[in-house]
Amino acid sequence: MKILIAGGAGYIGSVVIPRLLDRGYDVRVIDLLWFGNHLPPEVPVARKDIFDLKEKDLEGFDQVIFLAGLSNDPMAEFSPAKNFIYNASATAYLAYLAKRAKVRRFIYAGSCSVYGYTVNELYDETKPAVSSYPYGISKLQGEQAVMAMQDDDFSVICFRQGTVSGYSPRMRLDLIVNTMFKTAVAQGEIIINNPSIWRPILSIQDAASAYVRAVEAAPAISGVFNIASGNYTVGEVADYVKEAVEEKLGQKVRFIIRNIQDFRNYKVSVDKAIHVLSFKPAHDVRSILDDLIEHMDKFRDFDNPNYYNILVFKQLA
Repeated sequence: MKILIAGGAGYIGSVVIPRLLDRGYDVRVIDLLWFGNHLPPEVPVARKDIFDLKEKDLEGFDQVIFLAGLSNDPMAEFSPAKNFIYNASATAYLAYLAKRAKVRRFIYAGSCSVYGYTVNELYDETKPAVSSYPYGISKLQGEQAVMAMQDDDFSVICFRQGTVSGYSPRMRLDLIVNTMFKTAVAQGEIIINNPSIWRPILSIQDAASAYVRAVEAAPAISGVFNIASGNYTVGEVADYVKEAVEEKLGQKVRFIIRNIQDFRNYKVSVDKAIHVLSFKPAHDVRSILDDLIEHMDKFRDFDNPNYYNILVFKQLA
């Protein structure tokens, strides 16, 4: 099977692609390489903008995975215009080309951010998606665009991902667990803006498993799927980080609790992904922290701007 991954040199792709290679898939990547290339050397990578692609560029591929776009709220708020272009329009354009080129399946990396603020209720995929932030809106627009193209010959699988965390060769330190771990190690403190807010957390290893399940799903399967390793309050995540750093690294950690109001609060059910895709999350915040500790020597330069998407994005703007 031949798979094209847009944005494949990023944080998630750098973990997903080795998994796909191990299973014998022929993987090709297009990426603007804003954050470099940390993929295995045998992976063909074309430095190309999605909007420069033509239908013929997608001919011969069985599946396309969209991991591109702007990846978090700070990037979206810094440039709302580019956020909507690369998260909504680029997704729609790539899916349009894929369908015309007779690609059989399109897999989209969306976000649980589409749910905005929920009031202590577990949300499944049938619940309203009403984000009022540029990032959440654009991810929902991308999802709606590609789902509108689904038919009997073009399967579409859209993931609403929890906040991904854990070690990747293309490392990020601007994600909740990774950020708390970094500040705990580097500064001996964890800043908690609002300990009561809920977040679905997704181990990057579980994320990779979800993409494998999507690639290998029966041809007739399409739909929107929440994927997460578990739901946690921000305060609970901080407790796990403090415990891991103190017990395994021997460093004392203190909390700084700010109690800042946050209009993003959601927890999600992954039952649909479990029953339809056989997605079975095997990780939690503790195992994410074990992963970070195990690989810490590979990203100890905590001030490296490449670990923070917004810093690189501002340099490129």
